[in-house]
Amino acid sequence: MKVSVIGAGSWGTVLSQILNDNGHDVVLWVRNKEKALRINAVRCNKDYLPDLKLADNITITNDLELAVKAAQLIVLVVPAKGMAQIVLSISKISNCADKIILSCTKGFDLTNMDSMSTVIHKGLPQAAHIAVMSGPNLAIELSQRQPAATVIASNEEKTVELLQKVFINNYFRPYTSHDVLGVELCGSLKNAIALVSGMVSGLDFGENSKAALITRGLAEITRLGVKIGAQKETFSGLAGVGDLIATCTSPKSRNHRAGLALAQGKTCEEIIASTHMVIEGIDTTKAIHVLSQKYGVEMPITEALYQVLFQGLSVKEALNKLMSRTGKHE
Repeated sequence: MKVSVIGAGSWGTVLSQILNDNGHDVVLWVRNKEKALRINAVRCNKDYLPDLKLADNITITNDLELAVKAAQLIVLVVPAKGMAQIVLSISKISNCADKIILSCTKGFDLTNMDSMSTVIHKGLPQAAHIAVMSGPNLAIELSQRQPAATVIASNEEKTVELLQKVFINNYFRPYTSHDVLGVELCGSLKNAIALVSGMVSGLDFGENSKAALITRGLAEITRLGVKIGAQKETFSGLAGVGDLIATCTSPKSRNHRAGLALAQGKTCEEIIASTHMVIEGIDTTKAIHVLSQKYGVEMPITEALYQVLFQGLSVKEALNKLMSRTGKHE
């Protein structure tokens, strides 16, 4: 299959590897021309995965038209805030009516709190085959071909079955779902809880604290997801609790690392400036704040996080605020 991966961060780079391992004709599109030339020359994306050697037959390009026109499958792995712009650029090349589009981006368009699949639908209204992927997929582990699983969701049975066949191999196992909204919400909402988990680690708290956070964090993102229209069961699967465990417990998670830095006294601005990676949990916390108020869902953990990130509340004050809440029935 001719596949173009749009976005050369750590996840896009790894997906290129997986698709190449499975025998597909892969093009990896890189936004920056100089970076594309550099990756092509050394066959390595040193900014993100310096130990991953990219196969010689993966085409590296900065030419979006080259990437889009010949592709049967377009895999979108750009930051959430850049999704609308890249979809607009693609729409000028093709209406994508005959292509499958797979979003592997986690987050919201903060303009109107749209999910990524909604952004794609709006920008490419003639695109008939749209799917999403999300799960506990830390890029560095997959770059080492360690076993992992994920969820691919689409409203079309044939599309999701085809994508499962395209990606499945002996170290990457996709499961299928029809809950597109649920899979997207799981992948986005858990990043906020991962930020808090990093804060818990930064305060040197132990396993009791982390277990309580993950459990109660799952409860509140599930409440919001179901209220918006997702299926509750999705939050109990790989895209939900699976991804939540991975991002909340692993120091390899960029959101976990950002939360750790917050607990150590760094500001949001300092954390963002210190990395070339996108910390989606920060913008996601803004989206959660808006959505929880819109749908009337109580979300004490993520609301406390919002106050830390954007209203000057200290991490310790946020903890005291959470722990002094009145007793509840589980």
